[in-house]
Amino acid sequence: MNRPTPMLLLLAACTGAGAGGSAAPRPAASADAGLIREARSAQNRAMATGDVERAASFWTDDVSLRRGLGQLVSGKAEYRRLLVPAGNRDSSLVYQRDAVAIEVSPHWPLAFETGTWTAHMGALSGPVMIGGRYSAQWVKRAGRWLIRAEVFVALTCGGVGCRYASAP
Repeated sequence: MNRPTPMLLLLAACTGAGAGGSAAPRPAASADAGLIREARSAQNRAMATGDVERAASFWTDDVSLRRGLGQLVSGKAEYRRLLVPAGNRDSSLVYQRDAVAIEVSPHWPLAFETGTWTAHMGALSGPVMIGGRYSAQWVKRAGRWLIRAEVFVALTCGGVGCRYASAP
């Protein structure tokens, strides 16, 4: 008689195979994904209007960011400083993140978001200076989804954005 090896049994148990595991998202996961999309949209609106405090309210205090050209940013205070216009608002970058997919864990208060991003000069209607892909880790705390980590990778540029230097 062929018996499954212990490793195969462990794999089946972890993936839910053969034990009624389902690929269909649970209703709560779908609702949470919708809440994350709403939070991302609200953060985009806050960034577009220059509301730095509202934009920062979607991050954990210990948020980490790997910027599009590789620079590391640690903590909410340091990340917030990136959004404060340094001089003329028309020469500042306004960021737009567009979620492509959000996956919510059925076991932990965690979610994974992936999508595209662009940085526009002065306003969302301004020219795109740089853009690419991103991913984010969300954590649910006290019933609210917050961003704990983001990684952006610059893949395209326009105008002066093509002169920006990447981290070595």
